[in-house]
Amino acid sequence: MKYLEYTPLDRINDFLSHVNLGERTIKGCLEAYSCKHTGTDKKLSLSLENEIFDYLGRSSDTDSSSPVEYLSCRSSRKTLIYLLLTLYHMYPDYDFSAVKAHQFFTEESWDSFKQIFDIYMFEASKEWLDANEGSPLLETLYKALDEVVKVAECEIYTYNPEADADPFLERGAIWSYHFFFYNRKLKRVVSFRFSCVSNLVGEGFLLDSSSFEDDGEIFDGMDM
Repeated sequence: MKYLEYTPLDRINDFLSHVNLGERTIKGCLEAYSCKHTGTDKKLSLSLENEIFDYLGRSSDTDSSSPVEYLSCRSSRKTLIYLLLTLYHMYPDYDFSAVKAHQFFTEESWDSFKQIFDIYMFEASKEWLDANEGSPLLETLYKALDEVVKVAECEIYTYNPEADADPFLERGAIWSYHFFFYNRKLKRVVSFRFSCVSNLVGEGFLLDSSSFEDDGEIFDGMDM
């Protein structure tokens, strides 16, 4: 996996590095990678595939909750390994399990991504318009992604692990999302993670975790 530099992504990253909204801050980061193996990638890829084969050898396909059918498909295994290699390059000190990680990846569509983005990045999008006359943030993001991975040809995934198994989760995080845009033909993947962090934690205030649970109830009835 090779990190790819794209100016359109850099512009958005500069803006999303720190969007201060008073009591909370929105953060976001886009990273593009080529899926061509480099250096240790081959060894790591083989290790991940062996982990999957070991799991398949011990599993029964009669278990409806097991990912046997998905992991038995060569193209599915390949996609999962590319996504995991991307995670390893972003967080080299974290040990990602191929079989466990499979449970945290969900395939999405552009429309479902847009719905989440419109809800959670609404205030950041307003700040973008104030600072950048012209295209809305989502439109700018689409054009940047399209230049790198051609959105219409992409498979889109979310990565949503449990809190104690999430290396991206910051202290004081209110919410966090992580999407991958993978173009199989171009062999490229773009990671886009964005989150909201309470500024009160940094100022020494104690946060009541139940308040975040209450905030989450607002979205419980939404089809997301």
